[in-house]
Amino acid sequence: MVEKDPTGLDAHDPGAKLDARKNRMGLVLLAFAPALIEVSKVGTYGATKYSETGWKSVENGVPRYTDAMFRHLFAEASGELKDKDTELLHAAHAAWNALARLTFILEEND
Repeated sequence: MVEKDPTGLDAHDPGAKLDARKNRMGLVLLAFAPALIEVSKVGTYGATKYSETGWKSVENGVPRYTDAMFRHLFAEASGELKDKDTELLHAAHAAWNALARLTFILEEND
């Protein structure tokens, strides 16, 4: 199958770009920009409290970050919008922990 430009142009036509099957990163990064800013606040807090990339060296990362994610989700479900220690949204903490555990899962399955 010959790949075509999503607008129907042949690969060799001027203005062609063969990106029809590529991930559209902007769908996530732009659509969730406000949420990702909140998650970045959690990352910044953690980098200041601990170290920038120290989280990557945590042993048993998947279960530990899963537990942390659930602690934040349960705190929010119990009516606490923000973490008392950080004053940041529990939802942002949960999202950060979800990303950390996903990173461990992806690295374990490389």
